[in-house]
Amino acid sequence: MTYINVRISGVPYAKTKTTGNTAAPQAWTTAVQSQTKNLPTVDGPCMMRVTFLLPPDKFAKDFPFGPDIDNYLKRFQDAIKGTIFRNAPGGDSCIIHIEASKVRVDSIADAGVHLEVLPHVAA
Repeated sequence: MTYINVRISGVPYAKTKTTGNTAAPQAWTTAVQSQTKNLPTVDGPCMMRVTFLLPPDKFAKDFPFGPDIDNYLKRFQDAIKGTIFRNAPGGDSCIIHIEASKVRVDSIADAGVHLEVLPHVAA
């Protein structure tokens, strides 16, 4: 497996929206799939680092630290299951270690994800 280090552009979304731009979560999934479809594939155990780059509107007054990161991870992993994990037995279950973080960026233009996937080397 090759080391993957890529920035994926777009505004990250978690679950389905019932108000506002209800098409935005699916648009994010499509953007992730489009930007990862030509990356190397994973076929064995790996470690993954994900940094969600979230625009200011994701940090509401009642959520000053931003949205729940686990919900963002679920949609993101589902999106890359058919791209970089398409050759891995069990799909994204090949991830044996994950580090996830979220940071506030200045604008929608800066939003996205920084993704690193590293092969797992048994000790």
